[in-house]
Amino acid sequence: MDYGSTRARVEDYFDRTATQTWERLTSDAPVSRIRETVRAGRDQMRDLMLSRLPEDLRGARILDAGCGPGMATIELAKRGATVVAADISPQLIDIAQLRLPHDLQKQVTFHAGDMLDPKLGNFDAVIAMDSLIYYTAPDIGEALAKLEPRVGGPIVFTVAPRTPALMAMWYAGKAFPRSDRSPVMIPHAHPKLAQAAKAAGTRRLLRPVDRITSGFYISEALELRP
Repeated sequence: MDYGSTRARVEDYFDRTATQTWERLTSDAPVSRIRETVRAGRDQMRDLMLSRLPEDLRGARILDAGCGPGMATIELAKRGATVVAADISPQLIDIAQLRLPHDLQKQVTFHAGDMLDPKLGNFDAVIAMDSLIYYTAPDIGEALAKLEPRVGGPIVFTVAPRTPALMAMWYAGKAFPRSDRSPVMIPHAHPKLAQAAKAAGTRRLLRPVDRITSGFYISEALELRP
């Protein structure tokens, strides 16, 4: 599946079946023990990604690409950034808007649509937490190549690392009919992603940052930095 087809499938998945799950997962609501590990892992990953940006973001324009319910958006705005919070799911955008504190609303613009839309303009940095995990290496490379000329600073994003456990889940997911399965994360190894980014025309080097493992949550942060 190409980028557009995958994007449409992800949009349908989140708006049709997953909105309430993600609303609970990213709140203080009680969840199962398995989802507790996912919540903890996502909290750690968000902190890791935000640590790649300055504490003082006053005057900076940041793209939260795939903002979901807006937890990173709030943190970026608290640091003083002007934030464009983009997500393919209109329902998740609605949740993010409701959660945004009143005193930060002037700093945030929400966009329900493609996070790569050139009409969103230029940025000082981009974070994309778990919003590229469903895409192939060539698609991720193309996404980075499209963003790079519009971003003055780092592009920090996550992927599912290519571990034995994740590969087993990936092959198991492929056994289901496409109509019956949610979008499946595609595991990646950094060297092949770096090759794909370079092949797509990026000029900066793609570097690994760190990996977070928390129960059922396994994710790796990478960055394209000047």
